[in-house]
Amino acid sequence: MNIREIAEKCLRDEAQAILDLIPDLDENMDRAVAIIMACRGKVILTGVGKSGHIAAKIAATLSSTGTPSFYINPLDVFHGDLGVITPDDVVIGISNSGQTDELLRFVPYLLERHIPLIGISGNPNSLLARYAACHITVRVENEACPLNLAPTSSTTATLAMGDALAIALMETRHFGKDDFARFHPGGALGHRLLITAQDVMRSDDLPVITPQMKLGEAIIRISDGMLGLGIVIEEGHIVGIITDGDIRRAVNRLQERFFNLPVEQAMTPHPICVAPQTKVNEILDTLNEKKIHAVLVVDEEQHLIGVVDNFRCMI
Repeated sequence: MNIREIAEKCLRDEAQAILDLIPDLDENMDRAVAIIMACRGKVILTGVGKSGHIAAKIAATLSSTGTPSFYINPLDVFHGDLGVITPDDVVIGISNSGQTDELLRFVPYLLERHIPLIGISGNPNSLLARYAACHITVRVENEACPLNLAPTSSTTATLAMGDALAIALMETRHFGKDDFARFHPGGALGHRLLITAQDVMRSDDLPVITPQMKLGEAIIRISDGMLGLGIVIEEGHIVGIITDGDIRRAVNRLQERFFNLPVEQAMTPHPICVAPQTKVNEILDTLNEKKIHAVLVVDEEQHLIGVVDNFRCMI
């Protein structure tokens, strides 16, 4: 096989390993979610070697989706780190074999203090499965490694099962977009979920025109405004909007009469307006749904105070 064929086979093998987990989903997933939902402390994940790396990633995913979690190396547990585990916590132990000695050594500590243990392994008859309050089976027939030695399909399948657990918890908690934003304030998604129209709108030198203004004059005003639109206001009230698209369509329809006709013959009445407190994410949804590039921001009296366009949603 050439390089791409080898890579394709690896991807297919790992994808199949994930799909093969579905028949093994049972009440243990329900129990795991129930145990974590009842947890008054933290969820502590642990594992050795590659399983440890997967445990650390699952901990990060859980933490970012509403379940406070962190990873602890079982090799460090007996050198002082046991002190971070409290009776209010839940421990998730990950081991492909379910027989990892370093992991099993502190199971008696958990049992003695009645700290719930959730096991994740490929062996439902392992010691980890026997002593766990519930055991999620992540069994793979073969590794993607041609020698069937390097953890590949097994680690991918375990990671996917961890994602499944995190998503199940999200749904159970009714964890929404606003919650996600609070856990990701520095990212682009967090920005759009937390920032409001008032934070990003343009409020100065707005291209305001009147319904009776000639279209030839309005074009100059719209061009100077550099928003690709003009806001039509009469006696302090917003009566319409005229965009670059409206102008092109009007030119095609009116031809040589275009420049001397009033704006009201080409404008779109009843433009979409939002309140200053509207979240940028909601505005983006509106822009995409209505296939427009800007909304007007108005106060409680429906007076114009700003404009938010696609570009400003991305600032």
